[in-house]
Amino acid sequence: MSETGSRLQRKTNWWGAFVIGLAAPILVIGLDPPAIQALGAAAIPLLAGATAIGVVLCIFVAELAAVMPERSGGVPSYTTESFMPIGETAARHVGGVAAWSYWLGWFPVAPINMILAAAYITQLFGLPTGKSVLPFGAIGSPIAIGSIVISIIGIAIMFIPCYLGIKLGAAAATVLGIVSMVPLTLLVLIPGVKPSSMHFHNLSGLHYAHGVHGSVALIFAWVFVMTWSVLGMEGAACYIGECANPSRDAKIAMTAEGLYGFFIFVMTAVVLVLVLGQAKNADPLTIFTTYIKAITGSSGSWVQWVIGIPLICALLMSMLNAIMGCSRSLYQTSEDGMLPRFFSHLNVHGAPDRSMGFTAVCSIIVVMFGTPLRIYIFSNVGYLFAIALVFYAYFLHRTSRPEAVRPVRLPNGSRWVALVLAIFLTVLWAYGGWNSPAIVVGAKDPSLFILGLVAIGLYFPMYFWRRMSDRRRGGTAVTVDVSGAGGPVPAAVGGRSMAEPVTAARPES
Repeated sequence: MSETGSRLQRKTNWWGAFVIGLAAPILVIGLDPPAIQALGAAAIPLLAGATAIGVVLCIFVAELAAVMPERSGGVPSYTTESFMPIGETAARHVGGVAAWSYWLGWFPVAPINMILAAAYITQLFGLPTGKSVLPFGAIGSPIAIGSIVISIIGIAIMFIPCYLGIKLGAAAATVLGIVSMVPLTLLVLIPGVKPSSMHFHNLSGLHYAHGVHGSVALIFAWVFVMTWSVLGMEGAACYIGECANPSRDAKIAMTAEGLYGFFIFVMTAVVLVLVLGQAKNADPLTIFTTYIKAITGSSGSWVQWVIGIPLICALLMSMLNAIMGCSRSLYQTSEDGMLPRFFSHLNVHGAPDRSMGFTAVCSIIVVMFGTPLRIYIFSNVGYLFAIALVFYAYFLHRTSRPEAVRPVRLPNGSRWVALVLAIFLTVLWAYGGWNSPAIVVGAKDPSLFILGLVAIGLYFPMYFWRRMSDRRRGGTAVTVDVSGAGGPVPAAVGGRSMAEPVTAARPES
């Protein structure tokens, strides 16, 4: 039970989870243009491979979400129960670190999108940007004061529907999703109207951009950055616990999210290369505007507006999920007794208001990094770490609990696929993450990667704060459902009760 005496409310369905989860496919705006600029057509197979891992992740998460429908907060919330076979204490900390790392990975979506949206708003409306500042010194990039002000206002505005609960949040996401995703989908399809605009020799050999020489370090560094966006399709899982029928809705929402995300990430890159070849150094709005003009032959300023407004709506919609989704991860981890009680507070609308407020404030601070690519690296140190743990969790859950009831059941061999992907992502996290500052943004040292490690480490002082708080309150042990392991087990001092245990049934096939 939360501190307000209520739990997250089940007021949405698979559609609500799907449309709010569209925050991940929308990240194509900030990923595909710079990837094509840097790598040329060679970016396409890398995007396809990384996004395919995201599709597999969505399918695996659908199974875990259906087994543990009471768990909120998305993919990290399933790790505690899954790691119980290695020991209760270790499992609780794995779950706590995974949730904190997941939050570290998702909340920067809001500042990244507001940096992009602010640039589009000032460009479209001719607003003054003011002088540039460098708040974080060499670790960041210059950012205009006007962009900072617009970003703060945008984050504050998008916090309002988040605060008012999942029902309104899903409704706002539906409106923004339609306004943004329909045009983005049409961007992929529009070259078919004028086939002569496509130059298939641009795809021949899927070569690197002129002057770029492929290497293992280059590939791992860029795939590391790509995974921050393309794996994010799992974000729809943050709302499965608030669906009226989680066992049914998990399969539909996660499958739809994965397939649509693969289409958007890969095909956007394909059509940009077909029409433009290697995109020149420019912001995404300019690239997409140039792309439309190359197809339609129009030189009017209306093209910039037709592209710019949907892009802004898409970025705002993605912010909605960034604030709502990862905040539920903080909420669930606080409910489990691993993070301070502050994060488990629910308002009268059944929304984790303090967690979302904390996320919004941190988002405003991270705006000061100045450019999306730098934030990608710092943030993905946490996110990819959490996702690797989820793949390990799936392997352990399928291996140690073959008798658990699984409303969504994949073939038994899927656990080995999960283990292989977990090991690959671990290597990618360490090797690709370490090299990405130098290769992707040209930084002189790996400070961004190290900063991400420090941010992950902040989990431990917060955990000890919770322990001291519980001792002062005279807390007692609670139970955490291990979903098919035979019953609940002790979880954490001063925590709160989790879902009822799932009864064991038919064995693994």
